[in-house]
Amino acid sequence: MKALRIPTDADEPITELEVSKLEDYQAEVGGWIEPVDIPELGVTVYVHEEGLILNLPLNSRATFLWWYFVPGARQKAMLVGPALIVGLPDRNGDSTDIPAHAAEMFTQAGIWRVEVQVVDDPTWYRNQATYDDYFEALVWAMVTLERWTTAEDVRVVPVTSEELAGGADLTEPAA
Repeated sequence: MKALRIPTDADEPITELEVSKLEDYQAEVGGWIEPVDIPELGVTVYVHEEGLILNLPLNSRATFLWWYFVPGARQKAMLVGPALIVGLPDRNGDSTDIPAHAAEMFTQAGIWRVEVQVVDDPTWYRNQATYDDYFEALVWAMVTLERWTTAEDVRVVPVTSEELAGGADLTEPAA
């Protein structure tokens, strides 16, 4: 099945690969595997089950992805060591291909923006800051949510070609 490998070093590229058996998963994460589901994306992230005990390095991309989509994990746990991402299990409990939309979002070039909702206001606000890496945008989304006291929710969205051409209205909340 189609999968993505996210190395711990953020400068190393995310790679596409095929996995078919338990040994493939174990080879990619370096040992026993532990699944972390992200239902909203339709993916399971596999990491080394004993990664924290072994002091494996933080996988910031996998961790921020998890924190963004699973708020209950924020600031409570982190993912360490190389990560392998596949699709959620089917009815038989077998992993599936990583969904095409997720694979594309993680590996294809694009421009991303963080939008914010503030307390008691349903409007999504954005500023002019953009990121050419989805994972960098995730980091800034989490930092914004953590540091901006009036922020109630954040989202990472692609910047449209119209926005890039300068035709979109950018809004920011009143201070």
